[in-house]
This record gives sequence, structure tokens and C-alpha cells, in this order.
Amino acid sequence: MGPLVELKDVNKIFLTDEIETHALSKITLTISKGEYVAISGPSGCGKSTLLSILGLLDVASTGTYQLGGHNVENISKKQRALVRNRDIGFIFQSFNLISDLTIEENVSLPLTYRKDITKAQRQQKATEALAKVNMSHRARHFPSQLSGGQQQRVAVARAIVGNPSIILADEPTGNLDSHNAEAVLNILDDLHQEGATICIVTHDPRSAERAQRSIVLSDGQVVGDGELARELTLIKEA
Repeated sequence: MGPLVELKDVNKIFLTDEIETHALSKITLTISKGEYVAISGPSGCGKSTLLSILGLLDVASTGTYQLGGHNVENISKKQRALVRNRDIGFIFQSFNLISDLTIEENVSLPLTYRKDITKAQRQQKATEALAKVNMSHRARHFPSQLSGGQQQRVAVARAIVGNPSIILADEPTGNLDSHNAEAVLNILDDLHQEGATICIVTHDPRSAERAQRSIVLSDGQVVGDGELARELTLIKEA
């Protein structure tokens, strides 16, 4: 499979009170179509910053970013929003569901910004996405009527409803007990088996082990990739 994500010499510097904080330093990595990648490392190592750049929620200070063969590091805010909506599905630790929308409305929300999709198509795609996460029976309910595990499954459905190029998950099991965490990870496994490209940020070694490839960050730098990264993760947890 060809490369979907290509970062080259990406740096991220935050300026606060005239102090420079180097969150990311010379990050170079490639994620191929169909890969399931876990990014792990200690708190403050730059995991979430890297995911924000991958998801076009933030921009690198320097370096290049290609998504699907197109340079996206210097595109306009409007273009970034369009690319995010079309190509990127997000799963957040805190679910981020809108409380006064039904489950079906939450899932179909990303599609409302797509001019090429009719209302009937939105409903159909939302129905299909909810079926994939076994939440069809809750379509008319509201987020407050669901458990945390159910809300996260709905969040997964929202992430996949537009058939994105890549799914980005930021600590998707962080607010879940072990049973519900396992259920969400099983869904991600199934999506990967169906061909989805997934990148998950996690501090949980059990989540990282579900991926086929593991990238370890430390102090804003990649210190392990592939099987080496898996060994480093196990050493850190020992």
C-alpha cells in the first residue's frame, strides 16, 4: 500500500512569556494506507501535539506534511476545514458528543457540511455507521441516556460516517473501564480488518499492543518505531 501520511523534519515550538518550548523536534514518519499505528510515550512527550498536527487542528512551526500526496502544511483555514471534514475522522477521550442532538444527529453531523451528500444519504450513512458499532437501537436517544462506553462507540460511528482516509484516536479508552475499553478496541480492530487506516495516541500499553506498528515518543522525538518501539514500550512498563 502507498503512503497516506508523510511528515518530514516537523518541528513544533510554543512561545509563552518569551520562553520557547520545543514540543516536537525533527519528526519524520510515514503512515501507509491500511496501517494501524499506535503512538505512545510518557506524559508531555508530544503525542497529542503530533496528533493535532496530523489532524490539521494545529500547524507545525517548520517541516512538511503530505496527506494523500498533497502538501497540507500551508493551506488556508478554509481548506484545512474541508480536508479535515473529508479525509479525517476523530475519536476523542471525552467523546465530544453534542448533548441536545440525538445519537443519529451526532453521527450524521460531519456530513451536514458536505454539499455532495443529500439529507437522505446522511441518514443512510449514519444508520450504517451506527450498525457497525452495534448502536442502532439507540439512534433516537440522547448522549445523557448512554453510558460512557456507549457514548464512545457513538463517537467511533461519527468518526467513520464520512469514510475518511484516516481515523485519529486520542486516548479513546482513557475514560472507560476495562470492559468498555475492550469493546472499543475490538471495534477498531474490525475497522482495521476492513481496510481502515488508524492512528491511536495512548499511554496504555494494552491499547498500543493492538496496533500492528508502534511509534514511541520521548521529549518530542521519535525514539522507536515498529518492533523496536514495541520493545521500548514493554521495557518502560516493566
